[in-house]
Amino acid sequence: MFERVDKTLLFTILILLISGLIIFGSAALGVLAVNEAKFYSVVETQLIYALIGGAIALCVGVMIPYTWYKKYAYVFFGIALFVTTLVFVPFLSRYHGGAHRWIDLGPLSLQPSEMLKFTFVLVVALWCSKYRQSFKDWKYGLLPYILSAGIVSALLLAQPDFGTYLIIISSSFIVYFVGGARKKHIYTLLIAGLIGFVLVIAVRPYMLERVKTFFNNSHDPRGSSWQLNQSLIAIGSGGLTGRGLGQSVQKFNYLPEPIGDSIFAVLGEELGFLGVLCVLILYGIVAIRGYIISKFSPDQFGRLLAVGITMIILAQATLNMGSMLGIVPLMGVPLPLVSHGGTALMTALFELGVLLNISKSAYNFI
Repeated sequence: MFERVDKTLLFTILILLISGLIIFGSAALGVLAVNEAKFYSVVETQLIYALIGGAIALCVGVMIPYTWYKKYAYVFFGIALFVTTLVFVPFLSRYHGGAHRWIDLGPLSLQPSEMLKFTFVLVVALWCSKYRQSFKDWKYGLLPYILSAGIVSALLLAQPDFGTYLIIISSSFIVYFVGGARKKHIYTLLIAGLIGFVLVIAVRPYMLERVKTFFNNSHDPRGSSWQLNQSLIAIGSGGLTGRGLGQSVQKFNYLPEPIGDSIFAVLGEELGFLGVLCVLILYGIVAIRGYIISKFSPDQFGRLLAVGITMIILAQATLNMGSMLGIVPLMGVPLPLVSHGGTALMTALFELGVLLNISKSAYNFI
């Protein structure tokens, strides 16, 4: 199964996953101090998702030839859209953190937007590989992308889930760009994106607060600026080598979601600049290997799909770490392969499994 895959990428994924479990275990001690039962529950589910569900997802991604997805790309995208709409059904939806992003299935919960990431990139990659020569006509290039991206955007912004929206739109935009989009169409999308961002801020007060915090972290220090300030305190107190694994102070009743969105701050506090640098290098290797796999993939669909998957992982990691460092406004997205979240973890491993499958076709070059 793994004999012809990119071994460098495979080992990097495994190192990230194992490191992520260690970091998660340490961050979860903040939950233990508040709720012992919840601590054992989140640790158990994370281990199950990572060691069993995640392993299965990775293997499935590696085993299925990536060309197979061409046949069912539109079907998978349609299913993902339908399942995502279920978050608005009252008896199925789970409301948490001011948003409807999860489907409650009793003991389990599902975040369908994670599936939407892969399927939308899949559809854009397929469309670009089939109709690239017709992109001069806006009906084949710009119009299909705007319509499909508009549907995805409406579903995500209604939840609201601005972080996932940015990940999906940015990764699909890069696929569309690499896939042969016309310059004037790219400029049109960039202008439309800027106008859309302003409109979202205008109609979503919480986004306006996050933008204010981004420009001035002393704005509302007990409210919208609290998470960023506590994150900066955590990362700053880590210094060069950190306080030591398990020794974070900020994860105890200071950092919101220490096992989720804020886990990078716990990492910075406990392992310091050197620990953060190691994690950055690991994500950097994923990005580099993804680029190489894309470059040497034997067909256009494989190239674009590899670009899309790499961008999903990279965009999500960048938004999470950037939010905790104050480089971008707070987005509330998990750190791939590290943060708590079963759907996110399994989906990321499946996507990386597909990337490894594509690498089989480029085996002689990488």
